[in-house]
Amino acid sequence: MTTSTRGTRVPAVLVLEDGRTFRGRAYGAVGVTFGEAVFSTGMTGYQETLTDPSYHRQVVVMTAPHVGNTGVNDEDPESSRIWVAGYVVRDPARIPSNWRSRRTLDEELARQGVVGISGVDTRALTRHLRERGAMRVGIFSGNALPDAGSMLAEVRQAPEMKGADLSAEVATKERYVVPAIGEKRFTVAAIDLGIKGMTPHRMAERGIEVHVLPATATADDVYAADPDGVFFSNGPGDPATADHAVSVMRAVLERRTPLFGICFGNQILGRALGFGTYKLKYGHRGINQPVQDRTTGKVEVTAHNHGFAVDAPLDKVSETPYGRAEVSHVCLNDDVVEGLQLLDQPAFSVQYHPEAAAGPHDAAYLFDRFVTLMEGQRA
Repeated sequence: MTTSTRGTRVPAVLVLEDGRTFRGRAYGAVGVTFGEAVFSTGMTGYQETLTDPSYHRQVVVMTAPHVGNTGVNDEDPESSRIWVAGYVVRDPARIPSNWRSRRTLDEELARQGVVGISGVDTRALTRHLRERGAMRVGIFSGNALPDAGSMLAEVRQAPEMKGADLSAEVATKERYVVPAIGEKRFTVAAIDLGIKGMTPHRMAERGIEVHVLPATATADDVYAADPDGVFFSNGPGDPATADHAVSVMRAVLERRTPLFGICFGNQILGRALGFGTYKLKYGHRGINQPVQDRTTGKVEVTAHNHGFAVDAPLDKVSETPYGRAEVSHVCLNDDVVEGLQLLDQPAFSVQYHPEAAAGPHDAAYLFDRFVTLMEGQRA
């Protein structure tokens, strides 16, 4: 059983797999948790971050010093539950203030059994992760506080993110439909690899009826919806394990159906085209990442959550089994591939989150680009 730590000073310890230790106070549930330590640079949108299935098995460190100021409401979750494995903050809000707030953040974390820690020097922790890279971590609080050597041993026994196949753990088990808002214009089959709720909503706003399918869906399942387009969602885990999703995407490419992928879907497209993927040192997470759309030259401020990337050449057009392909978007911080597009058929993807929940709306045009591909195919 877990309880809120609000108003208490239960001791807690965060232990990284390289032995670095941070002490603080329990925040949310009291107990023990393990995951991959990552940091998010967003100054707001913590509720959307917590409920993003892509954060499954990750312990999120918030770089913004004040967290929980607006409490928790019932409108902003991106899924039915909190998915982060643990939560690390510096200064939690003592009294949340927002007209939509229904609960405090620590009450919600405790209600869902999410172990967290507060009072941590998150700046020092973030700098450590930038220098050493994302790594396994454990948070221990209350009666779960053993001796230091025992805690480190437990952390090093936890599974790594590299090689983890997690999509089926977070995806829907049953097909469901998100109806178009207003007049229906198109039908899209969406493969749920860890989809956020705002994504089908953005398509529905454009007159698209979205049939959301489990991660285990086959190509036959996809085409049973008679789709005008196919979408592959974001999701957690190592794309090198996603052989089933890659095979389904190749079947879609062979039929030349308009295709759009985001985040994990971008990595799936990369693999389907024959490119490799690799793990980033500490990844991109937050709502303030600069990306250039190389097809227009425009720079967007974008929402990210990815620890893996596609290994594709930035300086040339590549020949693939499905025609010519090129890198369409690139991160201006580190030149990581942030988008791919095929030049000989209607398929493209981006590594970030154009649904922007939370985040800026600079990339909303990508949903319109998907509509344009379906219009062109229909014509």
